[in-house]
Amino acid sequence: MSPALNPELDLSISRIIKAPRAVVWKAWTDPASFEQWWLPAPSRCKVLELDLRPGGALVTHFSETATSDFGPHMSACFLAADTLERIVFTTVLLAGFRPAESNGMPGITAIITLKDHPQGTDYSAHVMHKNSADRTQHHDMGFHEGWGSVTAQLAALAERRV
Repeated sequence: MSPALNPELDLSISRIIKAPRAVVWKAWTDPASFEQWWLPAPSRCKVLELDLRPGGALVTHFSETATSDFGPHMSACFLAADTLERIVFTTVLLAGFRPAESNGMPGITAIITLKDHPQGTDYSAHVMHKNSADRTQHHDMGFHEGWGSVTAQLAALAERRV
């Protein structure tokens, strides 16, 4: 089940990826692949945990350049993972469904869906916020540019593997 998009609270992005769902799924669920596309280049990602089950952790660190040190990026909790179809995670919980501390960033719950498309995979990310202020903050931080960039990087990675 995916809730309807609420334009007052949610942001979304979608793209047709010219690769089968299994390839896109693997890019999402394999830590080495995930690191290649999760952050807008030239930033780099390091996956510390990617436990794709309800209550499992998604913890990443980032480096702004090829030579800079890695630091904390995101700590999240998976809520659902339906193989080849849907991934749901939230930054308002940590692994084991423990409440997360607010870090000044808007808390999100993201629903990633993969559907068959004649050209490959219909990929979408529906990102929900608790209030319009958080949605506006996330939008103004560059949601469409950032999530658009990483979705393009995901597409490029998946399409190279076909």
